[in-house]
Amino acid sequence: MTKAAVTPSTATGGAVPRRGRAGRLVTALAATGAARTAYAALTRRAPGGAALWERRNHRGETLTLLEGPAAAIGATVAAGCAPGVPGRWRAASALAAVAGAGFGTYDDLAGSTDRRGFKGHLGALAKGEVTSGGVKIVGLGAAGLAAGVLVQRHPVDRVLAAVVVAGTANLINLFDLRPGRAAKAVLIAGTPGLVRGGAAAALAAAPVGAAAALLPEDLGEKAMLGDAGANALGAALGVALAAGASRTGLLTKAAVLVGLTAASERVSFTKVIAGNRALNTIDMLGRRPVAAANAGSATQAGAGSVPGSAAGTASASTTDAEADAGSDAESASGSAASAGSGSVVDAGAATKADAGAATEAGTGSKPAREAGAAITDSGAVADAGVVPGQSSVEGPVASA
Repeated sequence: MTKAAVTPSTATGGAVPRRGRAGRLVTALAATGAARTAYAALTRRAPGGAALWERRNHRGETLTLLEGPAAAIGATVAAGCAPGVPGRWRAASALAAVAGAGFGTYDDLAGSTDRRGFKGHLGALAKGEVTSGGVKIVGLGAAGLAAGVLVQRHPVDRVLAAVVVAGTANLINLFDLRPGRAAKAVLIAGTPGLVRGGAAAALAAAPVGAAAALLPEDLGEKAMLGDAGANALGAALGVALAAGASRTGLLTKAAVLVGLTAASERVSFTKVIAGNRALNTIDMLGRRPVAAANAGSATQAGAGSVPGSAAGTASASTTDAEADAGSDAESASGSAASAGSGSVVDAGAATKADAGAATEAGTGSKPAREAGAAITDSGAVADAGVVPGQSSVEGPVASA
């Protein structure tokens, strides 16, 4: 084997075969095919019944969370058969994706809403209270450490790799606030690795291929990744970022991920994206048209009027961590607008405000990515002060 045919690896202590574009293409195609096949099978016969996985978005339309498990299956299958990749690396990627999907699904289907963010969940654990977000923090941390042991040799590097794996899983989940945003984040973060090549590039092709395969359903608001898909794709991408990386590279990546996670507790990523022309253009690419300025404002019928509390609903665009931390399905303003409290009242019954608030009479609360999640896609507040949410149902988990 020639010198040009290998590349050094700190993870294996030796040389790793370098595969060209063919290996990356094979992995990406495998991920795409497996994800599409899994999605078709799961939607045809959903585990526990389709209703278990269904949620409503701000338009009042029903979508499914089954995109998440399908994406995880695609990434896991592709990573397991990625050509030219050391067996330890393939095992690490598959383990991380399965763990992300497992803990994410648990949070999607059984998540509590009492605690939010790292601070909330870890604080609850310190008091002996176990939350779904707390379980996921511990679970993804352990999975990240196991993956780190498989892709790095030195104890310090293994710990740093664990931070990268768990941190990437969390970061991708934080972006799952709008249709297609988390999948686009995977594509953007994974592309540089694909361009550079090397054995880790084939690992990156697995989550990238799976994300691309189901992006149309996500953008069309027919399905969403949820915690299961976002955590799985993020964890698999984290393994690709950590595999074979130098200590300097690991330190840099870990620092960036920790910094972004800390910032998410105080800063709304959605507002930052909306305020940046380039980021907002990418965010809106391929999505269904956003309602006009009056979408989400009041449609008065007869004696119907918009109570002043509607303006208070708009103030709920606090931080991404508050809107979706702990992967708890929460209403962005504390509750979905019910009749007479921030929604249009028509003869005592709550009505829907154009294409916006999706409120229902008698309902107590809606998930964060539903019922006008009080965070605008363009950063602008609708006329009546009600901000139309553009995401689907549940916000991502602000946990590792």
